[in-house]
Amino acid sequence: MKFRKIRLMGLSALVVFASCQSTTDYYNPLDDFEQLDPATIFATPEPLPSPNYSPEQTQRGKYLVGLLGCGSCHTDGALVGAPDSSRLLAGSSTGIAYTSPFVDSNPGVVYPANLTPDMETGLGSWTMERLVTMIRVGTTEHSASSLPVMPWPAYANIEYDDALSIAAYLKSLRPVRHEVPRNVRRGQRAAAPYVHFGVYQTREQASEN
Repeated sequence: MKFRKIRLMGLSALVVFASCQSTTDYYNPLDDFEQLDPATIFATPEPLPSPNYSPEQTQRGKYLVGLLGCGSCHTDGALVGAPDSSRLLAGSSTGIAYTSPFVDSNPGVVYPANLTPDMETGLGSWTMERLVTMIRVGTTEHSASSLPVMPWPAYANIEYDDALSIAAYLKSLRPVRHEVPRNVRRGQRAAAPYVHFGVYQTREQASEN
């Protein structure tokens, strides 16, 4: 049996994907999945006092970041159910693939970024406008394409002041030095682990609908 280091996350469970040859006439690929639970509810770090932003603004940003669940992807270990409390919002060493594991043996993978204001590995050098743009439309001023897997359409109608509060909160966090792995293009082999988001339906079910 040959195993591939791929993980798949659906709506309610995180599962580990492995490939093997079946000796039966009917092979269900989901038989090779082990269910795991991602962490989605945990503390949102407190902002540090800042001369640039009011406590009301940073607390509003903290509330919104918790409400939007940013830490579920951007906290190391959260995607595999073991969040590292010392790296809250400091990026994930586990990536998220954005193509089907049933189609691509080497999918494209995005590693959620370090959202703390560390100057070398985080958002310390980002301007407020760059952060607001990323939150609202999934891009930065240097990119014309949306960031893969970031659920920016859910944030598209967020008020500008709310996006600004999120940016102020992120800029007020304690900097955490944590360099996440580089993103991987589709077709390239990932050196670090990753999960896979997706909802799949068998062809039999699809034909009946």
